[in-house]
Amino acid sequence: MVIKFYRLLFLLLTCLISGITAEASEVVFRGGDISIGQYVEILEDSAKTMTYQQVKASRSFVPNHEPTPNFGLSNSAFWIKFTLKNEFRDPIIFLELANARIDSCTIYSDENGKVWQKSVFLTQPFSVREVQHQNTVFKLEIEPGQSRTFYLKILGSEQMVLPLIVRSEMAFFQFATTNEVIAGIQMGILTVMMLYNFFLYFSIREKSYLYYVLYILFIGLTQTTIMGYTFKYLWPDVPGFNVYAIRIFPCFAGSFAVLFMQNFLHSKVNSPAIHKILNLIFISYGFAILFTVLGMLRLSYRIIDVTGVSASLLVLVVAIQLSLQDYRPAKFYLVAWTMFLIGIVLYTLRNLNILPYNTFTNYTQQVGATIEVILLSFALADKINILKKEKEVSQAQALRVSLENEKMILEQNAFLEKSVNERTAELQFANTELNQAMIQLKDAQTQLLDSEKMASLGQLTAGIAHEINNPINFVSSNIRPLRRDIDDVLEILDSYGEIQEVTSVETVQKKISEVEALKEELDLDYIKTELDTLLKGIEDGAQRTVEIVKGLKIFSRVDETDLNLVNINEGIESTLIILNYQMGNAIRLVKDLGNIPSIECYAGKLNQVFMNILTNAIYALLKEKFETKEPTIWVKTWLKDPEHIAISMRDNGPGMPPEVRAKIFEPFFTTKQVGDGTGLGLSIVFKIIEVHSGNIQVNTEVGQGTEFLITLPVKKKVRPIPNFNE
Repeated sequence: MVIKFYRLLFLLLTCLISGITAEASEVVFRGGDISIGQYVEILEDSAKTMTYQQVKASRSFVPNHEPTPNFGLSNSAFWIKFTLKNEFRDPIIFLELANARIDSCTIYSDENGKVWQKSVFLTQPFSVREVQHQNTVFKLEIEPGQSRTFYLKILGSEQMVLPLIVRSEMAFFQFATTNEVIAGIQMGILTVMMLYNFFLYFSIREKSYLYYVLYILFIGLTQTTIMGYTFKYLWPDVPGFNVYAIRIFPCFAGSFAVLFMQNFLHSKVNSPAIHKILNLIFISYGFAILFTVLGMLRLSYRIIDVTGVSASLLVLVVAIQLSLQDYRPAKFYLVAWTMFLIGIVLYTLRNLNILPYNTFTNYTQQVGATIEVILLSFALADKINILKKEKEVSQAQALRVSLENEKMILEQNAFLEKSVNERTAELQFANTELNQAMIQLKDAQTQLLDSEKMASLGQLTAGIAHEINNPINFVSSNIRPLRRDIDDVLEILDSYGEIQEVTSVETVQKKISEVEALKEELDLDYIKTELDTLLKGIEDGAQRTVEIVKGLKIFSRVDETDLNLVNINEGIESTLIILNYQMGNAIRLVKDLGNIPSIECYAGKLNQVFMNILTNAIYALLKEKFETKEPTIWVKTWLKDPEHIAISMRDNGPGMPPEVRAKIFEPFFTTKQVGDGTGLGLSIVFKIIEVHSGNIQVNTEVGQGTEFLITLPVKKKVRPIPNFNE
């Protein structure tokens, strides 16, 4: 009731001052400027299809009783009807819609039997407007004493608050000049504050100043865009950008306002819960910008409104909370933010027709923002003073502590010097013991390596003895039946020799009969077959012996310290020959040795790699109990690419868990039983592959077996072969 009383009182005063009188819906203009909002009639065209003639004939107009028509956010087209009678001496009258954000406005009237119309569109360049003003302004011509009825068609995508003001030409120019001066003062203050704090930012590198400068920049752009000055002065020929600017600038202004508050008030520490909620503000503004770009303008407008209110309240809560905790920067911030919110609230109440439209309510938003910017600048300056005082106190305290420390240092120097001397003597003694331990460790390592070599030599000797024993036994077992058959043949030949001594024919015939009988008795045909078989067996045994000796020669490689071109397949074959006695018939061997080029390597050392890996595979397979599958070792070589060969040695044994796989190349690590291994075999393998600039990869899974995949360069200069005993 109190608000309505003051509104009524304000309207009465306005009528008296402006000299306005009304008869029904006719507005009588006698000069100056008057608001005609409550003397118009309104028609809503929800389909936006009505023509001027249809609207003129319509009887659906509803009288408006509010000083300022407020259509909110709507997709409808609104028609405003009013009759204006000119009782002023000048026929030129200006009709102003004091809103720079109306999408389109067209005024219609009948003039000498014809339809007269003018339009102002937000999508047109600013230069095409008849009246070069940021608001929507029409220049009307009514002869003194005459009356004319006008129809306004309004379309908008934003909040449509329509202060309708009729002014004389002089009053309009005075009002425009006042607006320009007030806007210029505000922009000047904002620019000075922005530049001043921008220079301060470069001096002290405090993020609060940067966020503050960016906040001033975008809040200034937001307000000047709302008032239409950016379209008038900055991008008059780019009306399309104007649609996005009014939504993008508030998003940036709100984001930097939150960033400034978080940094200035240290909300992450002082109010962590609200700090996390405020982080959602950035996401909300991001969606608003996205919807703006996608053309969903009304939705983005609503998001900006809701986000702005939410952020303002949260920031206010933080400022009040910290002010109650006697946090000095929060008090400055609370006063500044409160002034800004008061300006926003008064401006909103004016848009909702709760407060009247006048010079005071028209500029509350700009005044509130300006006062806020000034107070925040004072707050930043006060923060510098606080930091300066804290720094001075800290420096004084540091000086006092420094003096105390200097005294303590002088007292401790003597003690430290004595302690250092004692500690030096202890370290020298410990160093002597460590050197002795190092010598003992090297001796132990040498013994272990010698033990590993002797174990390998034992395997080599046992393998060669076993492999050579078979063909030698085969040869020796054939010698006795070979000698027997040769004796029988010689006996037959001796019988033929006795025929030469016989002189008579009868005796020759008899002797020949005896020889034939001897041949049948000794079965000469069988002897021939047996001789061929025995000689072939002896030849096979000798050939097998030659192959074993050749394999031994390839495996041992007397020139192992030299870098030579070597066929890796030969080394693998020789290693398999030596290990054949260990596999026997218990393990199936699958070889797939591809056509690979000779590589530049230390052949003897690589043969040692093959021996160690295959020996471990054989050990694992012989220890494993197989029920459903046959123990198998796969050996494969192939050309991986023109510069590398690959060697795969895989078994279907028990495999290894990850913790074991990670340690297999470490010296002295072994999973074998005590006495079965030293744990140095795979460590030596790794070093040899590393010397050859190669790579070794272990693929294993428990129950699925293990694969060692070796990659070696075909021709690549490697480092000199190291001494593996060190």
